[in-house]
Amino acid sequence: MKKSLRLSAAVALAATASLTLASCGFGGGGSDDSASGKTTIDLLVPSYSDATQGLWEDVIDGFEAENTDIDVKLEVQSWDNLESVLATKIQAGEAPDIYNGGAFAGFAADGLLYPAEDVVSADTYSDFQDSFLANAEVDGTAYALPLIASARALFVNNALLEQAGVEAPTTWDELLDAATKVSALGGGVAGYGMPLGSEEAQAEAAVWLWGGGGTFGDATEITVDDPANLPGAEQIKKMIDAGATQADAGSTDRSPLMDIFVQGKIGMQVGLPPTVGQIADNNPDLDYSIVPIPTKDGSPFTLGVMDQLMAFQNDGDKQDAITKFFDYYYTADVYVPWVQAEGFLPVTKSGAEQLSSEEALAPFLEVLPDAQFYPSTNPKWQATDGAFKALFGQLQTKPAQDVLTEIQAQADAG
Repeated sequence: MKKSLRLSAAVALAATASLTLASCGFGGGGSDDSASGKTTIDLLVPSYSDATQGLWEDVIDGFEAENTDIDVKLEVQSWDNLESVLATKIQAGEAPDIYNGGAFAGFAADGLLYPAEDVVSADTYSDFQDSFLANAEVDGTAYALPLIASARALFVNNALLEQAGVEAPTTWDELLDAATKVSALGGGVAGYGMPLGSEEAQAEAAVWLWGGGGTFGDATEITVDDPANLPGAEQIKKMIDAGATQADAGSTDRSPLMDIFVQGKIGMQVGLPPTVGQIADNNPDLDYSIVPIPTKDGSPFTLGVMDQLMAFQNDGDKQDAITKFFDYYYTADVYVPWVQAEGFLPVTKSGAEQLSSEEALAPFLEVLPDAQFYPSTNPKWQATDGAFKALFGQLQTKPAQDVLTEIQAQADAG
């Protein structure tokens, strides 16, 4: 996976630029081609892979063939440059008509975006997975359209669990029991891969804290130091203290730990859809399965992450053309091949149904409706994310409550 599904400090610059734009008017870059009588839509997107530009060009060719009065002008940027390019365009009064990115709340707050329901048909809008659409809302109104998704599931080494005489778990108690017995096999095998290192500590934290009924907060409040988060944090300590995880869980990063799972030395670890390809490339003989993430009581849950498409209002005269483009793009026969080629999960119900026969994706698609998300529209989320990465690994040696309190303090300090 490329540098997708992420936020960066450049968002602040873009948000500042949007304030300038709000005060000086929206030029839209002169994209309306009055000489030809056509409407031109400017589309700014990031590069997810070497295939991204060609995939979008195929979509555009098909759309323009059906809509001869509309031209789509494509610009592809790297993720490293995307947000600074957007900020520059906004400052110049040349915001794209459609933008594919992550952050959108600042633009929505400044009144720069169309509400999502204003730029898609009712049928298209109702096709989005409800949980993903809700994550695109500001004050109850969605201002972005879900584009692609990533979700988590539990990868299980079937051979190791069979040797240990256990089955794939659905609850924390079952997971602790199974992981402890797998670790007892010896030979450098760990029952559960617990990555609490700085690479993605916030993700492993979400798996456990949310799996126990907790939350990181919402758009208005960060709630790490909340009693509902304590059961998950304490369960992590139980796993570590019981020897159910690899050594030094507090400093282990996800990527190298997943490499060890692929090598067949870990019984269970939470992974992503691209993990399937990693196994196929590096250990195709691995006997494994993919199941939902165990939770405190077995309730369905996954950590979801998504990127979005959003439409800037600009001159205000392209709403119909933008709507036609979105409705065309999200048609299952157009959208699903695009998502498959980029290696992501679909955010539409029709897309999930069309891919339901894909064995490798089925466990991820099954849990998509139950996805929960980081509170990324909260201005303190970036500091919270950094606090998890810096401090959450201390659970290995510190009381769970102390760690949650420290993370909350750092998040509040910004």
